[in-house]
Amino acid sequence: MDLKARNKIETSFNFSSIADIIFLLLIFFMLTSSFVTPSGLPVNLPSSKASAIVLQRVSVTITPDLAYYVNEQLVPVEQLESALRAALSEQEGVLVMNVDKSVPVEHLVRVAGIATALEAKVSIATRPESNR
Repeated sequence: MDLKARNKIETSFNFSSIADIIFLLLIFFMLTSSFVTPSGLPVNLPSSKASAIVLQRVSVTITPDLAYYVNEQLVPVEQLESALRAALSEQEGVLVMNVDKSVPVEHLVRVAGIATALEAKVSIATRPESNR
């Protein structure tokens, strides 16, 4: 009486599905990491309850000492409109404002007015409010 198994067990493993999963995870993390674009300049942003992530195209930063930066380049107040016009002509018309919370509102309104005159969408960067 011969009781040998007729089916052989295959001991190899197919790695193609693991490579596909790792590739998809890599693409996912690369795409989601580009949505977060922090400003490189140290400003103390105001907090808000809801903070939507906006894909940053052109950024204007106003520091506590009232220095204006367009895409991290220092710009004098007199040349702010021409610098914004040049930056907005190269990119999509979305302007993200990083304004320190100690800066008077008139400076924020000045930049927002220039951006509105240039037909750009204006978004103010905030940090999420901490839940205590």
